[in-house]
Amino acid sequence: MGAALRIAGKDLRERVRDRSALLMAIVLPLVLAFIYDLIFGSAAIPRPFDYAVVDLDGGEVARVFVTDVLGEAEKQGYVTVRTASGVTAGEELAADGAVDAVFVLPAGFTAAVRSAAPAEVEVIGNVDSPTGVDVARSIARSYAAEIDASRLAVAAVLAGRDHADVPERELAAIAQKAAAATRPLVLEDVSAREKILDTQTYFAAGMAVFFLFFTVQFGVSSLLDERAQGTLARLLAAPIPRVSVLAGKLIASLALGLLSMTVLVVATTVLMGAAWGNPIGVALLVLGGVLAATGVTALVASLARTADQAGGWQAVIAVVLGLLGGAFIPISQVGGFVATLSLVTPHAWFMRGLAELAGGGGPGAALPATAAMVGFSVVTGAVAVIRLGKVVRP
Repeated sequence: MGAALRIAGKDLRERVRDRSALLMAIVLPLVLAFIYDLIFGSAAIPRPFDYAVVDLDGGEVARVFVTDVLGEAEKQGYVTVRTASGVTAGEELAADGAVDAVFVLPAGFTAAVRSAAPAEVEVIGNVDSPTGVDVARSIARSYAAEIDASRLAVAAVLAGRDHADVPERELAAIAQKAAAATRPLVLEDVSAREKILDTQTYFAAGMAVFFLFFTVQFGVSSLLDERAQGTLARLLAAPIPRVSVLAGKLIASLALGLLSMTVLVVATTVLMGAAWGNPIGVALLVLGGVLAATGVTALVASLARTADQAGGWQAVIAVVLGLLGGAFIPISQVGGFVATLSLVTPHAWFMRGLAELAGGGGPGAALPATAAMVGFSVVTGAVAVIRLGKVVRP
């Protein structure tokens, strides 16, 4: 065991002094996580829509639309509402891009609604904000639909009666009951059915586990380097068990992976505000991820004849597994066969385990994902050890 540790220590000292290894293990994951979060994280949090209202009516029905419908949306932070002095002023706001859309409540709107005459809410849209305009139209249509429903209810109650003979107070009471039966606009926060990571944590974890497969390859691939350089033959001629040589290389890979992941977890937490979850659960997932990455890269290296060939194959495997496993985009959003297929990758299990921790789970929440990744390492690592054992034969 002492010989294996000395070999691993020698490899680790070489890799720590190797700038390319530090770049791959720490710098690139951090930089890309920052970039992804900057681009996609900001886009994932939409700003409130900016609307303006031109109230040329000033009546009760118009007031309900402004204060109750738009006012409720504004309270919940979905929209901001300002008042425009007239149609021309509203058109200028939309044309200048100051607002996403303008609602125009024409003069006589309240009277038209109460008399069952045609009435409409006009929407003036900003051509550069199609989504904001569509939402404004939906709000206006929803309010109009509820007015129509109220009209129909009043008409049904007064069927066969002359409206002129119905007291104003009775008409108002009927209309009020009809309006109270439904709400013109319902804003509801629907919680996600699946546990998900926030954008900072998602991209931090995705880049960390993606580059982990590049980081751990340095230890195993050095075995092929030393064979090509002739130093492996001298190691095997030394009075140490040949299994110690292979063990030393694997220990170096594991140590590099653990060091890289630990630094990235701490750095992204401090610098990006990533919330990885329960520390013990995260430690279990990191250990499982490093074991799986080491097993997979060792298996690929065992199939190669040279270190360059192993590096090329390992890069291809790392990219394919990273894309399929959701290191860049949430595969669960794709659903179907692709989401199921992603479970053949350690990346998907790592991200799934973190999502469980994000839901407030304790260390036990990380155990299923950790067990799956350890399973990957056992299967791939066993085959790799058998094949690499042939490389270290004297």
